[in-house]
Amino acid sequence: MPASSPRRSPKPQERQRDPERTRALILDAAMKEFGAHGYAGARISAIAARAGVNVQLISYYFDGKEGLYQAISQQWWQQRRGEVAPADTPLPEQLRSYALEALHNPDGVRLLAWGGLEYAGTQTPSATDQFAGTIAQLRELQRSGKLPAELDPGCLTVMLMAMAMAPTTLPQIIEAACGVDPRSPEFLEQFADQVAVLAEHLGLGSADR
Repeated sequence: MPASSPRRSPKPQERQRDPERTRALILDAAMKEFGAHGYAGARISAIAARAGVNVQLISYYFDGKEGLYQAISQQWWQQRRGEVAPADTPLPEQLRSYALEALHNPDGVRLLAWGGLEYAGTQTPSATDQFAGTIAQLRELQRSGKLPAELDPGCLTVMLMAMAMAPTTLPQIIEAACGVDPRSPEFLEQFADQVAVLAEHLGLGSADR
């Protein structure tokens, strides 16, 4: 990714704004812009226009495009993921919640998908830790005999996440196979339920429905 822009101080009248509100406006605009166009296609000027702020504020608060991208990525993983699927939630219910993100937080799911498309082998250790809880749950299911020992917990985690993200990553396949609008609320609700049902049949626990 390109080097970040020099940090510049905003004008005096801009510094008078509520900094937390300004940061929140920028992060919300960035989520939409990065979700729509990915890192390479997103434009800082477009983010500033969406947020209604001066471009200089993005450099001031986030050290430019790369810093802003890292901030919204961390926001999704550290905040939104904890809200969507707390660690003590049964895996089928976690998967249903992830699948419903295509309905409740489509920009966040698109951001995650773009992160995969643009991945260049620079994943950070903190990102790896995000899946430690899920992998630990799967290993515990193996120890209890509820999950076949020959299944690799890491690979299974990837498969389950890919399944939950399918309405965002494979909408054309869904439309062809199911004959529905892959982004309609009705289908997304149905799909999320089906993901949970499949997870239950795989022996991953029970979902609350």
